[in-house]
Amino acid sequence: MSETALSRRVGSSADASRREHLAQRYREVRAHSLALAAPLSAEDQCIQSMPDASPTKWHLAHSSWFFEAVLLQPHAAGYRPFNERYLHLFNSYYESLGPRHPRPQRGLLTRPSLPEVHVYRERVDAAMLSLIAGAGASAWENAAPLLELGLNHEQQHQELIVTDIVHAFWCNPLLPAYLAGDAPVLRPGVEPRAVRWLELPGGVTTVGHRGAGFAFDNETPAHQVLLPPFLIADRLVTCGDYTLFIADGGYRRPELWLSDGWAAVQAQGWRAPAYWLAPGDPRAPSELWQVFGVHGVQPLDAAAPVAQISFYEAAAYAEWAGARLPTEFEWEAAYGAPKITQMDGEVWQWTRSSYDPYPGFRPLGGAVGEYNGKFMVGQVVLRGSSSGTPAGHGRASYRNFFPPAARWQFSGLRLAKDALR
Repeated sequence: MSETALSRRVGSSADASRREHLAQRYREVRAHSLALAAPLSAEDQCIQSMPDASPTKWHLAHSSWFFEAVLLQPHAAGYRPFNERYLHLFNSYYESLGPRHPRPQRGLLTRPSLPEVHVYRERVDAAMLSLIAGAGASAWENAAPLLELGLNHEQQHQELIVTDIVHAFWCNPLLPAYLAGDAPVLRPGVEPRAVRWLELPGGVTTVGHRGAGFAFDNETPAHQVLLPPFLIADRLVTCGDYTLFIADGGYRRPELWLSDGWAAVQAQGWRAPAYWLAPGDPRAPSELWQVFGVHGVQPLDAAAPVAQISFYEAAAYAEWAGARLPTEFEWEAAYGAPKITQMDGEVWQWTRSSYDPYPGFRPLGGAVGEYNGKFMVGQVVLRGSSSGTPAGHGRASYRNFFPPAARWQFSGLRLAKDALR
């Protein structure tokens, strides 16, 4: 066999392997979305508890819309949309792809029904698997990166399915549980262990995504930053830690708060993290603090990371504790440091960094250029991942972002300090 023919054969084998890998991953990601929705009734899946949240049914449809609008229509020859009106109903914020149904009114979409949305997903799945298997070399070269983006996009919506339905159930006077069965073992009487302060030397550090593997465009380009020496806590702030802040009048002391944060405390009547029930709360009477979550109402676990707090609350707690929040670059520099714990898989961690583009940032081409860049104003960066983040979806360079008053996410904090020299 000639060298050229051998090269073609090896290349063909590698291409087929990659396609099969992505097809299997596609099936797994799509199945997981349906599994997350399975505990919910049709009524549960239609509700929208606030403008910032979306119904489960909308998440299921929108993630299908993404594959249809971004991959199938441009790259699958002869593809015709399942329903032209769905292109309007389930567009989130892509101005270049046409008008869309208003975000605060997604809960009004009782039609299409949930079974119709499932049929929509099935049709999109069939077309996507056909595209993966049969796209020509040129079409596949353009489609494969968008497929990776689409899968990671759906994983983001999987976390939103959980956070949004928990908020909806928090608004329900019955305080129902999203997940039935045994909750994790609680440790209501356990004192949080003392924080260990880890000293990092700072210096010139490379941050941002580099190397192989998927990353969103806002994680690029990798670049160097200069960090002064700093201290960072080896663990997250716990619920037990946070009760001391509350007991010390943390929500009544304006000197601890940023101006906008104090205004939010007064306007919203914040006295504890979202989903905390104070002793004597008539919705779930108890003599002790309780916390609402995916397993419904549970006794406060003093050793668990505090969650459902805003950036304002995180900053106020840090001020009260004689510390500060880490910058996102300090957080990334500390990722993987010896003795540091809880960097992934528990709560998103507020940083002291505004959500800005990295030097040299360029959005992706086409409609997906609207994915991240246009939100780079008025938001604060969170790092890590949470208990609601799909497995394998987090990484050191991952940048999440929310407005500073957002509280319905699994968001907590880790403390940092300036190193004394």
